[in-house]
Amino acid sequence: MEFVDETMVTVRSGRGGNGIVAFRRERNVPFGGPTGGDGGNGGSVIFIADRNADTLLPLARTQNYAAGSGESGKGNNRRGASAPDVVVPVPLGTVFHGGGEMLADLSYDGAAWTAVAGGRGGRGNASFAAATNRSPREFTYGAEGCERRLRLELKLIADVGLLGLPNAGKSTLLSRLSAARPRIADYPFTTLQPQLGIVPDGNGRELTLADIPGIMEGAAGGAGMGLKFLRHVERCGFLLHLVEMLPLDGSDPAENYAVVNRELALHSPLLAAKPQLLAANKLDLAGADKALAEFAGAVGRPVVGLSAVAGTGLRELVRAMFALRDEVRAGRAREAAT
Repeated sequence: MEFVDETMVTVRSGRGGNGIVAFRRERNVPFGGPTGGDGGNGGSVIFIADRNADTLLPLARTQNYAAGSGESGKGNNRRGASAPDVVVPVPLGTVFHGGGEMLADLSYDGAAWTAVAGGRGGRGNASFAAATNRSPREFTYGAEGCERRLRLELKLIADVGLLGLPNAGKSTLLSRLSAARPRIADYPFTTLQPQLGIVPDGNGRELTLADIPGIMEGAAGGAGMGLKFLRHVERCGFLLHLVEMLPLDGSDPAENYAVVNRELALHSPLLAAKPQLLAANKLDLAGADKALAEFAGAVGRPVVGLSAVAGTGLRELVRAMFALRDEVRAGRAREAAT
């Protein structure tokens, strides 16, 4: 299925049904009272987060959602039928914008937002009856529905965001750590859309890892594709930065690491400030161990060494990921408590 993470839709709610004027007309009842019923409510358009949805493609194909109008009231104090609501499923992490502001953020399964509420039904004359007004002829019209234009933006929900230059081995790593099966090839830009994978720790716990297309130098100015999808790692607790130790182009791994961080900071200082777990990939190649030692000395921070292809170092990486996730969550809990 094609991945779509941004689209526009038009939503319109239904008009409420009119109340009516009616009187009881039965044989042998010469002074029948008012029996005009109320109108039914118009339908609303409601968006609901569904964990089984993973793209905005259905909404990009059907961009207009309109609910029906309520029925007018009936005699014998019968209320008109209300129109059914139009319920539209969207992926978790869908954000709604309109009028220059954010309107809703559906970030958990079952979260719902009423984009446009249906008009209320009008009152029939039976509802106006009183001791001083036994034969009212008043009624009200149903309220009009409303229409609005919305921009929908999908931000995937993940614990960890996977970053790196094109061809750093991110897709291979995702396929080794999870059941995800991204497209893998020996050339840059294999990943053309975000990928999600569930990573188990072997003790019943899981975390979600999001892979986005590689970020290259000049991305903040429009080069490559990575920045287009950075919204999908904005919600992550931390970032896993994967660096290739022996790039085929002969570039310096430490400089490549700096390139990605510079582009990240140019795009979003808040995203660049997230904690990072640094991992060095492709240690199965000859000379990679020496390159790793030089890289660790140049960046001056701990590095987890691994080979996604050979499967070495993956257990240590998973332990480090869960440890950092626990640390990030504990920090958030402390902030919330203060």
